[in-house]
Amino acid sequence: MHKAGESPIRRRHGSRTAFRGAAGLAALAVAGSLTAACQLTPFDDDAGSSGSPSGSAATGPAGPTSAGDDYVPGDGNGGYDVQHYSLKLNIDPNAGEQLKGTATITAKATERLARFNLDLSGLKVASIKVDDAPARQQRGGSELEVTPAKPLRKGAQFTTVIEYSGTPEPVSDPVLGTYGWIRTSDGVFVACQPSGAQTWFPSNDHPSDKATFDFEITVPQGLTAIANGEPATPPTGTGGDAPGLPGAPPSTGPGGPPSTGVPGVEPIGHRARTTSKWHVKAPMATYLATVTVGRFDVRTGRTKSGVEVISAADPTLSMVNLDAFHGLNTEITDEFAKLFGPYPFDSSGGLVDNAEVGFALETQTRPVYGSFGAEPTIVAHELAHQWFGDSVSVTGWKDIWLNEGFATYAEWLWEEKSGGRTVQEQFDERYKSPLAKDLWDHPPGDPGRKQMFGRSVYDRGGMTLVALRGRVGEETFYKILKTWADEKRHSNATTPQFIETANKVSGKKLNSFFDDWLYEKGRPAR
Repeated sequence: MHKAGESPIRRRHGSRTAFRGAAGLAALAVAGSLTAACQLTPFDDDAGSSGSPSGSAATGPAGPTSAGDDYVPGDGNGGYDVQHYSLKLNIDPNAGEQLKGTATITAKATERLARFNLDLSGLKVASIKVDDAPARQQRGGSELEVTPAKPLRKGAQFTTVIEYSGTPEPVSDPVLGTYGWIRTSDGVFVACQPSGAQTWFPSNDHPSDKATFDFEITVPQGLTAIANGEPATPPTGTGGDAPGLPGAPPSTGPGGPPSTGVPGVEPIGHRARTTSKWHVKAPMATYLATVTVGRFDVRTGRTKSGVEVISAADPTLSMVNLDAFHGLNTEITDEFAKLFGPYPFDSSGGLVDNAEVGFALETQTRPVYGSFGAEPTIVAHELAHQWFGDSVSVTGWKDIWLNEGFATYAEWLWEEKSGGRTVQEQFDERYKSPLAKDLWDHPPGDPGRKQMFGRSVYDRGGMTLVALRGRVGEETFYKILKTWADEKRHSNATTPQFIETANKVSGKKLNSFFDDWLYEKGRPAR
């Protein structure tokens, strides 16, 4: 992630670089275990829960109600492993209720469960079924407790279907700003790091539980919905007027509702809507999901290595040259594959929206950028996250430097390639700067909740990699990065595991080096 106004070498979305306003620490606190009935209140039938029984939970084993991550208290749950989310979403940015959704969640029980929890904040739940049988629900804070008709045995695969609706509210955090579901003049901008996914779909909202996704998104005709992954019908041309990215106005047939004549467009009453479908076949953390809606010009193509590239921009942003942005996405994707190993997904690209946010976020396969635009180094930062943060994801947020430090290093690399400061000059400026005290006071290896997106995580994290390159040599350094990206592809990882990889590939004992750079206060020796 990258935050606007900060050095473009810092955090982006999934890594929030300096422009990131997107996924902050949402401390949506859910105190304690939901096994205590006093911490839960049955969902109010008047709010739309009549399709599911409410009341006290069944007795018996329940999964943990948190992932146990102190950086995001209450986020995530235990007792099961989500395999797939299928989200059917009807989004109308100008309606009283902006979102009506059906979430079908396929998961595997990792222990015997009489009940389990999902993260869901603020939305109304009309019904819940587990394996086609009505389930009982209770709500407490941002927790949705689900009690199936029958307990789930350990190892069982089960399917939960939740009908829900409402207008998602953005998360406002005093440190990270506003992120999540953000209203724009013509739609919504969705960037969720770290805890915004639960504001628009029920989920196990922690990066340790990655899953594949399908999106079916219906929006008013004239708007375009762009999500992660690949569209069911490849988009072509510009303006979103092609199948897969619908946007053309409907024609009107005599005597009745509109006859659209456009693939994917269905008339509803006298108001036409368009439906697009997107598939994410590689596992994705919930905070990396997006369904950004608005009016966009679109470019499509492929890199030299054959990766599909989809780039989009709001046409009202005069500072954004879509052709240049699309070319940059294509070039950086191929160039970084030479350094970090094969691109880990089937598509790349990005989206620039008219959202008044101060960040960019590395939403998987398609980073999103606010109205400040997409500077080349920021684009490099977010695309580097596709390897480091998206494919190789953190197990817990304390290891966020594995996302942001790596993306910051890549940002410096791109500046050097473009004729700007070299990577070594970036390192030297920070190492010698009298204003860099915060780098040395806050070690990035476990920076604490308030500093999880602080300068040290970005800059000192990137400097750690520069120092490592100097210690082991450039050839060995890039072998370490490629090995890391390959061995941990589409999985979760920790800092000790990276240190182990660096030791193994280099043939050196680097533990004390990493202790100095990642865990000790004070400026490390060069």
